[in-house]
Amino acid sequence: AATLGGTQSLHTNSYDEALGLPTEESATVALRTQQIVAEESGIASAVDPFGGSYLIEELTDQIERAVQEELERIEALGGMVSAIASHYPQDAIERSAFEYQQSLETKERVVVGVNEYTEGPDAKIPILKVDTKLEQEQLKRLCAVKAERDNSVVSASLENIENVAKGADNLMPPIITAIKARATLGEISDRLRTVFGEYR
Repeated sequence: AATLGGTQSLHTNSYDEALGLPTEESATVALRTQQIVAEESGIASAVDPFGGSYLIEELTDQIERAVQEELERIEALGGMVSAIASHYPQDAIERSAFEYQQSLETKERVVVGVNEYTEGPDAKIPILKVDTKLEQEQLKRLCAVKAERDNSVVSASLENIENVAKGADNLMPPIITAIKARATLGEISDRLRTVFGEYR
């Protein structure tokens, strides 16, 4: 569908992504899916395969109308920042997810392998198990970095990030400086959160 719609970039998720990191098999299936679309189906050889389709034009009009209505609702709330502060987009996403789940459970929407044509309760997807020792090893490395770095330089660079975030200057230079001082992603994100909060 994305290729037919003229996408410039396409990422195929592995079928086990919701369960954990992809296995070699699931990652290969995702890759082969793209290769079939690109090299076997032939749809990538046409610039605009749906050109002139009345159905696609009608669907496009429906999307455009819905987007315009949504933008007007957000504008009426005072813009996106105000909408986020009032939890409008978060509530809309939760409502949409609930309605989607309901449509699956009532079978108003059929998804093959999910609510129809399933393989039965014994069908299991192998889940990639990651050794928890890797987490402990990474934490040790992180502690070593924090012990070896110049924490006064790190603190100053993080303070600078927070100060710049309160203004209108480019945040990238102070972030790069902090990274060079070996500040962690978590430390940088925490400083940005103190200024911007969540979801902003």
